[in-house]
Amino acid sequence: MNPLALLCVLLIAAVLDVASMRTAKKQPQNLSRGWGDDVLWVQTYEEALLKARKSQKPLMVIHHLEECPHSQALKKIFAVDSAVQKMAQEDFIMLNLMHETTDNNLAPDGHYVPRIIFVDPSLTVRADIAGQYSNRLYAYEPEDVMILAKNMVRAKKLLHSEL
Repeated sequence: MNPLALLCVLLIAAVLDVASMRTAKKQPQNLSRGWGDDVLWVQTYEEALLKARKSQKPLMVIHHLEECPHSQALKKIFAVDSAVQKMAQEDFIMLNLMHETTDNNLAPDGHYVPRIIFVDPSLTVRADIAGQYSNRLYAYEPEDVMILAKNMVRAKKLLHSEL
């Protein structure tokens, strides 16, 4: 085979390969991002607010970053804690974000990760439901999973007693 013909065959193969990559369907990103595959996660903050209001369930917003070791450590514990996962599945609208929203109420004491904020169905950010750290009120470490579970129970109880 002459070099020109070989070059043409290689060029055609490369074009077909690129075309097949463009037409291949990408799998949708799993919205759990490792925080619990059995939990129904919403995609956006706006969708979460609408579902919280409609369902009359509190919203739990988890701010995290993939490259943050603290976020990764909390995610591992969160995903395997059966009590937390059960409440997340049954009692909350769940959203995990790797970017900030335009709602500054979701950062009452600053923008850091991981940070977990509760929003009630009246769309009020529950700044009164905080973790144990005075310098990062809404931060949770892996060893704080019991505190997080208690705060989830508190968010549910406040819902029924205040609304």
